[in-house]
Amino acid sequence: MKTLLVTGGCGFIGANFIRYSLAQKSEWRIVNLDALTYAGNLANLADVAGDPRYRFVKGDVAQPADVAAAMAGCDAAVHFAAESHVDRSLDGAALFVRTNVAGTQTMLDEARRVGLQKFVQVSTDEVYGSLGPTGLFTEESPLQPSSPYSASKAAADLLALAQHRTFGLPAIVTRCSNNYGPRQFPEKLIPLFIANALADQPLPLYGDGRNVRDWIHVDDHVRALWAVLEGGRPGEVYNVGGGNERANLEITRLILELLGRPESLIRHVTDRPGHDRRYAIDSAKIRRELGWRPQVDFRQGLAGVIEWYRDHRSWWEDIQSGAYRDYYERMYAARLRDSRQS
Repeated sequence: MKTLLVTGGCGFIGANFIRYSLAQKSEWRIVNLDALTYAGNLANLADVAGDPRYRFVKGDVAQPADVAAAMAGCDAAVHFAAESHVDRSLDGAALFVRTNVAGTQTMLDEARRVGLQKFVQVSTDEVYGSLGPTGLFTEESPLQPSSPYSASKAAADLLALAQHRTFGLPAIVTRCSNNYGPRQFPEKLIPLFIANALADQPLPLYGDGRNVRDWIHVDDHVRALWAVLEGGRPGEVYNVGGGNERANLEITRLILELLGRPESLIRHVTDRPGHDRRYAIDSAKIRRELGWRPQVDFRQGLAGVIEWYRDHRSWWEDIQSGAYRDYYERMYAARLRDSRQS
């Protein structure tokens, strides 16, 4: 039996990855290294915590001793741990550099020291910057990040690829489009708007709402990561996209439609600085080489996510009652007040 280190496994994508792995990959043990920052939630994995193939380690990827303790005896790693919210990076970039850049380098150094068989650096299409009205991001697209968040992820990607080219570390980079699914922290667009609509609160939509993203269900992303872990070529980049471009305004209207709430809940608020206009991913490489393709229909997937948030109201209400409320007030409340006055 092999052992896989998963960093940031108590976060949204990491938790879904671990749950899938324990259910579908009986030949693997999982070690979950997570610092339990604001978006890391042990409750995301409470029902698998007793599985003898699963072990949780509280620690920081930027601390060499924590990484060494967690990685001991592991055969491979999937590195999710990152500060990931663009707005938070605009509010303060230093933490993003520490976790996303220094933390990734710490992980790579230890992976090389112990001789990991595979290292998957989980990244984002945001490293490519903003697309015009046509075209798709390919693995050869130039890196043109627009925010401290995406710049820190681009740096981490390049560090991973450099470790492969210079030292032969079997590192692979994946760059995925916008995820949605259960257990996503309610600061991202879809869970934020679902939670607000369920509470009959305004939905603060940036700018004109015409910014376009390529949406993918987290289950499809998880399957892609396993395809890369098992069959991906070291030193390569694999783009992962849902092939499902939607404007934020369209997403917002669909959420309200599925919930039976009025469009009058939409509030257009001041756009954030450097807001990329469009992302769209070309996933031809991973489809061709590894046989992966998305399986979840967007409308059906979104309806299922809405049901999850409706059925797990205490999960997101507990989150919103804490420090998240202070952040929400700082980031959105003033914009909502301005929108009512304009």
